Amino acid sequence: MRERLEQHRENPVCAACHAPMDPLGFALEHFDAIGKWRATGEGGDPIDASGVFPDGTEFEGLAGLKAMLLSRDEQFVQTVLEKLATYALGRGLEHYDMPAVRRILREAAPGDYRWSDLVLGIVESTPFQLRRSES
Repeated sequence: MRERLEQHRENPVCAACHAPMDPLGFALEHFDAIGKWRATGEGGDPIDASGVFPDGTEFEGLAGLKAMLLSRDEQFVQTVLEKLATYALGRGLEHYDMPAVRRILREAAPGDYRWSDLVLGIVESTPFQLRRSES
């Protein structure tokens, strides 16, 4: 699997998505399609669950990925908030949405970025209040 994905990362067209996404999959490689733990891959070879992100950050397995994400808590929360806002708005975020995203993050920080603070921040934001729905 790792070798097949390497071919995608070598192709510039595919690499734009695969380079940041593949390491996440490598961290989860010990789990099969239904979530059962496995120690060996398709050919009986031991699973290599290590990964390297495009910025050079290395990790080993799910525990390493978790530790890396927790070490970047603000970046992680911003990404979660952006994905949640995209869903709530029904469209992708644009440059003019970013002040609202930064405000929500600032206001949620004292509460340690509670989920309810993020959701409430989106609902009270100008982009959400002024969104148009398809009628």
